[in-house]
Amino acid sequence: MKAVFWDNDGVLVDTEHFYFEESRTALRELGLDISEGEYVEISLNRGASAFEVAERHGISTAEIEAARERRNARYATRLGNLELLPGVRETLESLHGRVKMAVVTSSRPEHFALQHESTGALRYFDFVLAQGDYVNHKPDPEPYLMAAARAGVRPSECLVIEDTERGLIAATRAGMHCAVVPRGLSAFGNFAAATRVLERADHVLALIDELRRRA
Repeated sequence: MKAVFWDNDGVLVDTEHFYFEESRTALRELGLDISEGEYVEISLNRGASAFEVAERHGISTAEIEAARERRNARYATRLGNLELLPGVRETLESLHGRVKMAVVTSSRPEHFALQHESTGALRYFDFVLAQGDYVNHKPDPEPYLMAAARAGVRPSECLVIEDTERGLIAATRAGMHCAVVPRGLSAFGNFAAATRVLERADHVLALIDELRRRA
């Protein structure tokens, strides 16, 4: 393993439930609702927008975009003083300087910056790919293939850390190993294609040693 690529929401920081709650509020402003199960299927499994519920009901593009902007603004207010999830800091410290590391996220850059104002995690990463840096979002493999190209490594030399089905699909389509650390909304996903399903981020270290021995 020459590179480790980390998803952000649900892997580094526990923010996915905030996004769901604010998306649900935005849809309720449009007279609609979305259940937790629907959100998981649409967003975490398929990588689509929760606002497709509004599109199906014929809500105008202008109304949807206004609701999206309100959602994004409210979500931003919830991103201060976050802490890294258990085991993440220890793992990043252990891997820093040993392998190339990057964050590959679907987050907006402004949201990502707010999330990590207090975590101190960015110093461990060689680069970050966020929304706007690529055209096709997860589950498309483009974000991870772009990360491998930027890191100067082959996809087969990369390990991805994810928590959702869409992320796992993106990683495996890119030809990379993928460890899944499910939690919260992603806890009951189908992760049969994962290299390993882990309980905590710090279990990644043993997996990397195992993959190196195999190689």
